[in-house]
Amino acid sequence: MMLRSLLPAAFAAALLTALPCSILPFAAAAAETDKAEAKAAEGDKSPADKKDAGKAEEPIPKEAAVVTHGEVQVGGKSIAYTASTGTLLIRDAEGKPQASVFYVAYTADGGKNGASTRPVTFLYNGGPGSASLWLHMGSFGPVRLTTASPDPTGPAPYKLVNNDDSLLDRTDLVFIDAIGTGFSKPVGKGTGKDFWGVDQDATSFARFIERYITVNQRWNSPKFLIGESYGTPRSAVLSNVLQNDGVSLNGVVLVSSILNYGARIPGLDEEFIDYLPSYAAIAWYHDKLSPKPADLVAYEQEVRAFARGEYAAALAQGHNLPKAQLDAVAAKMSHYTGLSVAYIEDANLRVNAARFRAELLRGERRTMGRYDARFEGIDPDAGGETPSTDASDTGIIGAFTAAFNDYLGRTLKYSSDVPYALSGRDINKDWDWKHKVPGRERPIQLPSTAGDLAAAMRVNPKLKVFSANGWFDLATPFFATEFDLSHMDLDPSLVPNVQFGYYPAGHMIYLNTEALKQLKNDLGKFYDAAAKG
Repeated sequence: MMLRSLLPAAFAAALLTALPCSILPFAAAAAETDKAEAKAAEGDKSPADKKDAGKAEEPIPKEAAVVTHGEVQVGGKSIAYTASTGTLLIRDAEGKPQASVFYVAYTADGGKNGASTRPVTFLYNGGPGSASLWLHMGSFGPVRLTTASPDPTGPAPYKLVNNDDSLLDRTDLVFIDAIGTGFSKPVGKGTGKDFWGVDQDATSFARFIERYITVNQRWNSPKFLIGESYGTPRSAVLSNVLQNDGVSLNGVVLVSSILNYGARIPGLDEEFIDYLPSYAAIAWYHDKLSPKPADLVAYEQEVRAFARGEYAAALAQGHNLPKAQLDAVAAKMSHYTGLSVAYIEDANLRVNAARFRAELLRGERRTMGRYDARFEGIDPDAGGETPSTDASDTGIIGAFTAAFNDYLGRTLKYSSDVPYALSGRDINKDWDWKHKVPGRERPIQLPSTAGDLAAAMRVNPKLKVFSANGWFDLATPFFATEFDLSHMDLDPSLVPNVQFGYYPAGHMIYLNTEALKQLKNDLGKFYDAAAKG
């Protein structure tokens, strides 16, 4: 299964680390021997630490790239480009090679990079533990995979077409695979634990970007980040890490964001509030609202007000909510979501995303996708509490995997003795979720990263942010993103630097080609403004 956003099992494991630990009495702690402390320290090691213990050093490969050439038509204009497919080494604090990072870079021809002031954008997916082929094959590169979305895309052969919505008319593009995915891997004494964590990951991406702009003489180019799903908290942290390293960004594009994992802790009601406007949009799409509003955008304003107002106030009362108020709120929820009043009341007004995916189309014996609720799935029966699969995952994974591997060898002329890792083994399970928030003495157990982005914006007031959101995304609901980005404590002069775009799509906005066109048009304007600095 794709790991573009945090999987529930891994999230549940991360929550356990957030529970308070017992503290030994002082006298007992003082009586601990060195031997016992060493044994305890060994027991505290993560699975990744233990697997890496005693591991032989990995050979250090040379930095190398395969160069090919192509041409793309964008907006009626022909753009010749050079594609560089290869690896760069990143080094640890002592200057020793620590990882080999795989990338594919597309640079427009017509100027020498050494003197170039043409923008360069670094793109990546999320997971954590996902390679970048989703953005690479679906969004802004020179070619794009055609799919049957939201219907399932069948078996091969698959078709790659000229991408008229490529961003190569505005910026050069560098697609990066996180370490442990694609062909990126630890080398030398580097191990997974050096990279598989919120802060470790951001540091490794910063080192790659700084290496890339050094090797390719792009220090004077306007610089942008585009991250999808977990790539958005990565971008938030990375923007601040780069700023502290002297790399000031022009723009950050957040595609389907999740910036605060703490909001999803069981026992809090924020998750249900965040999802309600997405439920309304999805019910609108599937014609489950009567009467169906003509204008989704205007309708969502009404649903937002209910979610943050009357609904939030009802949830805050917990089991003390009076029956009359319960009935009234359930009736309004039914009106907005298409679910029955009885079902909503049976769930105590708290319908999670998995249940919603199973319930809305139950009468049609269909479920809905998590990444994109436009996709419909078929379960063994129509009585399940939650879907058995994610139709928006299974409907495209074969197409993206086959198309990218064929493109890699046939067009980019890159070959490897090992297979391309779609997702890194055990990365999500072994991820270190602790994060050192700017301005706090100690790390927090679950990352909230909007503050990192805010810190970068305060130091670099020209930094622009664009948040792209799918109306039908049940992995990273847009209302949660709005909340996170409106709670960065920005100075009023910086608030206009944050812009939003909304599209008739799910998590992978580009699967709807009309939505991709809208997104490209919005980003064209964003780049034109942000590249000026």
